[in-house]
Amino acid sequence: MNPALVCIPTYNESENIKPIIDAVLTGFDQCDILVIDDNSPDKTGELADKIAKKEKRVHVLHRKGKEGLGKAYIAAFKWALEHNYSYIFEFDADFSHNPAYLKPMFQKLIDGFDVVVGSRRIKGGGVENWSLIRKTVSAGGSLYAGTILGSPIKDLTGGFNGFTASALKTINFENITATGYLFQIEIKYRCSKKRLKIVEFPIIFPDRVKGESKMSGGIFKEAVVGVIKLRLFSRL
Repeated sequence: MNPALVCIPTYNESENIKPIIDAVLTGFDQCDILVIDDNSPDKTGELADKIAKKEKRVHVLHRKGKEGLGKAYIAAFKWALEHNYSYIFEFDADFSHNPAYLKPMFQKLIDGFDVVVGSRRIKGGGVENWSLIRKTVSAGGSLYAGTILGSPIKDLTGGFNGFTASALKTINFENITATGYLFQIEIKYRCSKKRLKIVEFPIIFPDRVKGESKMSGGIFKEAVVGVIKLRLFSRL
């Protein structure tokens, strides 16, 4: 078994699933992949099953329906720990996360960090093909969350992150309340509160090329209100 697991949640990613799996397997030979599919109407899960039958490094976790990014990742983390992986990565299916970053981020964990954050907010990081409005909302979101939570992490909202198994074992998944993109803020906040050793790694984050964004007004509202609740009421 490979020491690292790259977790890829999917919902209607049929255009991207095979190319992204191929790119990750080719670029990061020390990993397996877990696709977590939320019963995609476009049959993404079935396509992933076909790939897994031919490629032993690919596994598929089927869920009954769309319950949110947070619950998908918690299911993936539990699966990874049950199957004794030492290093676990969060990774998007839409090529906004570059597979070329996986190896150097993996090395950060090997070097002794508990958590590595793929960061758009530090020197060397950034975004591509984003509108001014999206840039402002994203940057403002990280600044807002960091201010409320008192966190030194520059990119709290980013979804390209790696963890050691020992780091994830310190987190009580049952106490995590976020279901949408707030999950990315909450998991980093909880890691910080556990005094885990966290490092940010610069990444360039382009807009997706194929498929539709999962971002919505409801998800944004959850994050705005949820950060305050997380600061005041979270149980570690």
